[in-house]
Amino acid sequence: MYTSSPTIAAAALGLLAALPSAHASLYLKSSPVIQVDAKNYDRLVAKTNYTTALEFYAPWCGHCQNLKPAYEKAAKNLDGLARVAAINCDEDENKPLCGQFGVQGFPTIKIARPGKKYGKPVVDDYNGPRSAKDIVNAVVDKINNHVKKVTDKDFDAFLSTNNDTAKAILFTEKGTTSALLKGVAIDFLDVIQVAQVRNKEAKAVAAFGIESYPSLVLLPGGDQPGLLYDGEMKKDGIVKFLSQAGPPNPVTGAEKPKAKKEKKEKKDKPKESTKSKKPEAAEESTSTASAETQAETAAPEEEVPPIPALSGYAELTKECLAPKSGICILALVPKEHGEEAEKALAALSGISIKHVHSHRHLFPFFEVHTEDADVAALTKTLELQAKVEVIATNAKRSWWRHYQGDFAPESLETWIDAIRMNEGEKKKLPESLIAEPPKESPTADKPAEETVEVKVEEDVKVEVPEPEAESASTSWQGAEPTPEATEVPEHPRDEL
Repeated sequence: MYTSSPTIAAAALGLLAALPSAHASLYLKSSPVIQVDAKNYDRLVAKTNYTTALEFYAPWCGHCQNLKPAYEKAAKNLDGLARVAAINCDEDENKPLCGQFGVQGFPTIKIARPGKKYGKPVVDDYNGPRSAKDIVNAVVDKINNHVKKVTDKDFDAFLSTNNDTAKAILFTEKGTTSALLKGVAIDFLDVIQVAQVRNKEAKAVAAFGIESYPSLVLLPGGDQPGLLYDGEMKKDGIVKFLSQAGPPNPVTGAEKPKAKKEKKEKKDKPKESTKSKKPEAAEESTSTASAETQAETAAPEEEVPPIPALSGYAELTKECLAPKSGICILALVPKEHGEEAEKALAALSGISIKHVHSHRHLFPFFEVHTEDADVAALTKTLELQAKVEVIATNAKRSWWRHYQGDFAPESLETWIDAIRMNEGEKKKLPESLIAEPPKESPTADKPAEETVEVKVEEDVKVEVPEPEAESASTSWQGAEPTPEATEVPEHPRDEL
């Protein structure tokens, strides 16, 4: 029987402190959350150019276990934008580091971002709700913006300053700086000056003959001619393109003097190494590319599994057309596929597995058979006439999008990336198509969790399933885990 006696509490505290820290890490090696300890803190956090969320935890802490699903979802959604890390304060070697940060309870979350002095990050406490949505928004707000906004007034000065330094200019119709561009600027910090020019800056637009938006121009430096990027507006392709002028910085432990040295060595290479039309040169120049790029190019070839099929309109409603359903990609095909349907489904499956290998997160893809009477009503309402159609729906936001193309993987992926970046034409989803799914019996499986849209930037939306996270902290010393907190329910993978 427990007692509140100070003497017994002090004795228990002393006994707990004397026990060896044999607790395993709360996060597995496969987790998107980075494991930080006293030995690698400088390399992974203090000396990175990226903003980092830091969770201080103990494996036995019930509140930490409850936070884990939301924290891992935040890590997945911040992939490529910021870093999400955790420190096990129950390990003896980490206790001085946790004490240095003034940690008094578990879990404690802090946000570290690069400061003016290299290796000395600015650290802020995070006291907001413990949901993936709120953690993502708080971290994104702390991402440093190294993108220079250039106008007609300072355009000439921007071009003439440090003429030997490579410059990348994004011509865009948007006034805000996207998370993608911020990430690229951090990748090439002190290697390439990244700038943004609005389409209304007539002088700058005319100087480069820009006719469509967005357009990305690379000025390698010196007397080398400018290069216009003609690929898809995705980070991997942009990084490879810009790597012609200098390699991106390492994700961790990037020493600034070393980065500058590498940039100078790159400029001394023969001129042909800057030609964007040679794939071989582009591959060689990206040997130090980001871990995300390496993961994608190193993805093993394997048999691509088919995307799941929804059996009937009831499942379709439950997954994609309920009032709180997020983004779904639907391949509307006949049961007897045929060549065109097989092409579309294979392309979607390939895109899905590609993002899995790259540890990026995509909204769900489903196959829907048009023979179902209710599905036929769906195609009629949306005025879809082809035997094979691919659409995107977002019942919660009441919009849908129609893919129009030849179902080539590159074309489909471009369309899907535009949805990820909240770009492209949206159509109003008829209210008649949005319906509550049929209620399940008490013995039925637990329904899929509600998804909520997290607005990372004005032009970037992230889908985050919200777990129920407790707001209380567990005291660093003297608290015991609760039996019910030791089992954390598995949540479906969040898709971007």
